[in-house]
Amino acid sequence: MSITIYGIPNCDTVKKARNWLDSKGIAYTFHDYKKQGADPLMIADWIAVAGLDKVVNKSGTTYRKLDDAQKVALGGAGAAAVLAEHTSVIKRPILEHKGGVLVGFKEVDWECALG
Repeated sequence: MSITIYGIPNCDTVKKARNWLDSKGIAYTFHDYKKQGADPLMIADWIAVAGLDKVVNKSGTTYRKLDDAQKVALGGAGAAAVLAEHTSVIKRPILEHKGGVLVGFKEVDWECALG
């Protein structure tokens, strides 16, 4: 099964998720937003599957620093473009696997999907 985990390496939640995958012996590819960026089409797919509210991280400082026009765009068709430009506003981690997409790290959900 091909698994890709998307995030930022110094994020504590991403670290927990990667440690969990390692402890289970599950192979994965890590995609670092800071080095590799994020594709707006891929982000649009995540939004279609998981929902905008789940994909957008509104609790971080990056979200609070967005201007009003960017926040308005996040609520509509421009959401993927804003998230691609400001990857810290994407909820972390996002995991793509054969069965779908997991947003955030909840061990129970990951165990059910991958265990």
